[in-house]
Amino acid sequence: DMMIIRGVNVFPSQVEELILKTEGLSPHYQLELTREGNMDGLTINAELSHEAEADTVAKLTQKLKHSIKTFIGISSKVMVHQPGNVARSQGKAQRVVDKRNG
Repeated sequence: DMMIIRGVNVFPSQVEELILKTEGLSPHYQLELTREGNMDGLTINAELSHEAEADTVAKLTQKLKHSIKTFIGISSKVMVHQPGNVARSQGKAQRVVDKRNG
């Protein structure tokens, strides 16, 4: 599924690729679409890998935020959570959560 964030076409697979390339992050993630006023926003909930040190959260957050801006062309909010703290669903993973109204 394609998302349009501030006029830019964004595919979840693009975000996933950047998460997988970021050493220290696990492949578990969830994207949240929000709307503030007339602007759509994207929050990326990523998860530390079990091997990563907890004190690298700020560094990994900035690294992923920079990669998203550089390769996809949008600013996003990035939240890096401890292992096991990104929501998982039974069966097929729900990677995109749309919290916009209407």
